[in-house]
Amino acid sequence: MIEQPEALRLADWLELDGANCQAQIDAAAELRRLHALNGELLEALKEAEPMLDAMLKNIARYLPEYRNMPALAKARAAIARAEVKV
Repeated sequence: MIEQPEALRLADWLELDGANCQAQIDAAAELRRLHALNGELLEALKEAEPMLDAMLKNIARYLPEYRNMPALAKARAAIARAEVKV
């Protein structure tokens, strides 16, 4: 069974019982918007990661200081965190 992402679970909770106030409705809408945006950013990062890897390998042939750039490790770590299944 796949569990609902926490942001969407919280949005649903905020909207329970007809959402008592506009602030709850707004907060739920913002959680849903940010969840969708996070998915779009994750997909873009996953597409960019192999290109970044290839570019850094080519650059490192001429500029050794680019061999261990943290950008690629950060991208891979962000992808791994975002894809953790609960």
